[in-house]
Amino acid sequence: MPTSAEEVQAAPALALPAELTHRQAAAILAGLQQTLAQQTQAVCVLDASALAQFDSAALAVLLECRRTLLAQGRTLQVQGLPEALGRMALLYGVDGLLGLAVPSR
Repeated sequence: MPTSAEEVQAAPALALPAELTHRQAAAILAGLQQTLAQQTQAVCVLDASALAQFDSAALAVLLECRRTLLAQGRTLQVQGLPEALGRMALLYGVDGLLGLAVPSR
């Protein structure tokens, strides 16, 4: 399964909303899963740069998207992750699962 830089750049990024908390997580996940099911790229890109308000549910949504894609033989790439969410992923020990390069402080 190729995951070259060209393939990642060619895959259209799905944008996460500005707010992703426990309150919105189920609806957002359902929408993402529906969209991901319609895509055929080996690498699916989620753009998290708009996230301004989030809690640990945001990580749960990302992890569930990853699990769904892996079951299909595909991979997830997260771009534009807010620093605070990256630190939360590091704290919870899921940064590696999400393929995040989070600088430790």
